[in-house]
Amino acid sequence: MVDLQYDFMPGGALAVSEGNLVVPVANRLQERFDFVVASQDWHPSDHRSFAANNPGCEIGDVVDLDGIGQVMWPVHCVQESRGARLVESLDQSRIRRVFQKGTNIAIDSYSTFFDNGHRQSTGLADYLRSNGIDEVFLAGLATDYCVKFSALDASRSGFRTTLVQDGCRGVELEPGDVGRALDEMRRAGVQLLTSREVLAG
Repeated sequence: MVDLQYDFMPGGALAVSEGNLVVPVANRLQERFDFVVASQDWHPSDHRSFAANNPGCEIGDVVDLDGIGQVMWPVHCVQESRGARLVESLDQSRIRRVFQKGTNIAIDSYSTFFDNGHRQSTGLADYLRSNGIDEVFLAGLATDYCVKFSALDASRSGFRTTLVQDGCRGVELEPGDVGRALDEMRRAGVQLLTSREVLAG
């Protein structure tokens, strides 16, 4: 489950439209699996991906951040803040472990597996392998950023990877971003299913 946190919900600092509708889907999906993990955006307040920390930058600008193109975001999911917490409506009783990401002020981390430069691992892949997991199903926020990069990294890391489409919503900074993200994942070998198909499987 990817980044089901208050700041990504309607009314949050980086709200994803209809992000709240993902939570009931995630709760239903958990009943199908005996191994559940979650990710949590967990930024220091001085993170360099925040427009507020880059004088002259506006939200949505793309800048070079240590050799990587970086979207400038509003301040969100700051460590220990309410906005960074997993939402109360999410069933957390089955979560084996929460993997925090985006903790390095110098580089963002969309993926639940690696930072954006693939310079540092979150440890998720090794954790899954050590528990005999070779297949991953993803739901959460947002389709065109953290979910997409997580799915791509899961596939590249050798996991059979499925995206639960109705268990995700996108940011859509540019019209069509979600569609392009789905196409990119499909080309990378990620299977796209609905929660109904997953639960019936």
